Amino acid sequence: MTTTPTVLFACIHNSGRSVAAARLTQAVAGDRVIVLSAGSEPGPGVNPVVAQVLAERGINTDDHIPTLLDHDLVQRADVVVTMGCGETCPVFPGKRYEDWEIADPKGQDLETVRGIVSAIDERVRALVTSLLPQ
Repeated sequence: MTTTPTVLFACIHNSGRSVAAARLTQAVAGDRVIVLSAGSEPGPGVNPVVAQVLAERGINTDDHIPTLLDHDLVQRADVVVTMGCGETCPVFPGKRYEDWEIADPKGQDLETVRGIVSAIDERVRALVTSLLPQ
């Protein structure tokens, strides 16, 4: 792993789970972790309910543009966290992979999405703790 670890969060549309994970990681780790996010089938934009829940936490998603998951992004990452992108995520030897079973926020109500974002936040904090020396 490099001095500054690079984490790639991947889901299907790069509009909900991976966006939340990436923005929460940035909020927790700052510039101590390089954060990437992508989707196997990028959607048109950020899920508005996810954006609302992150905004409640003081996190802005206005500048996020869904990105296609490709080999180059995976190759750049030290850690690849998948959340429902299935077998479309390329696998490279020597990378750390984690598959987080997190519900898709698409079509969910505000309270459900708050719970999903909280679950992602818990996993993000554990991941950052494992990556950064105290």
